[in-house]
Amino acid sequence: MGVTITVIVCAHNEARLLPACLYSLRAQTRPPDEILVVNNASTDETGAVARAVPGVRVVDEPAKGLVVARETARLQARTDVLAYVDADCRAPITWLERVEARFARPGAPIAVTGPYRFYDWDRSGRALIRFYDVLVAPPTHALIHHLLNIGAILYGGNFAVQRTALARIGGFDRRIEFHGEDTNLGRRLTPVGRIDVCGDCWVWTSARRYNAMGKRAVFSLYVRNFWSEILHHRPADDEHLDVRV
Repeated sequence: MGVTITVIVCAHNEARLLPACLYSLRAQTRPPDEILVVNNASTDETGAVARAVPGVRVVDEPAKGLVVARETARLQARTDVLAYVDADCRAPITWLERVEARFARPGAPIAVTGPYRFYDWDRSGRALIRFYDVLVAPPTHALIHHLLNIGAILYGGNFAVQRTALARIGGFDRRIEFHGEDTNLGRRLTPVGRIDVCGDCWVWTSARRYNAMGKRAVFSLYVRNFWSEILHHRPADDEHLDVRV
């Protein structure tokens, strides 16, 4: 029997971008065993939009917070693997097939994560991210995960993890407001098993945070929260800018 997979989308006021995400998941060459949307304290039509897409299960979570929503989804899902994508993402049709292949191999990892490609960003921004994905992320992951065993690179809007591994660490850390939550998860999963960064498991996503805040500000934000979580086990920033448009 093969690996079963739930694809989870946590959405707060994402009525505009959510349909493209959900229909990209329905178009997968390897269909998800379940698509689960957590409607997270939305004040727009997010819940109605999600319920209008055939085959999607919607859970309402009134307590606002990304990590809260992710933990709600974890407790609702029953499949072997939980794959999380952000509501502004669009998955290539072979994305889940490639993710499943990683978990089906002998000596499979406990988690798989992949990079982003941006559908609404300028050429310089896409080049900077490509530089990070090819020349920065792999050696950083090798150092902190394989050599030092103190953490991992984990793309928070595109990762899949074994449900049992999440249970072993007590699920998501609900104390984290937003920034650093992906690094926190990678750090806490590292003692449990291997996390693979897979370049072929990429998804499309929006550059709305970069467009709203600027490249320098966002890169600085991500770098300081990554290293603060790795070295001090807490994020550097307690608040975040809501960039939904």
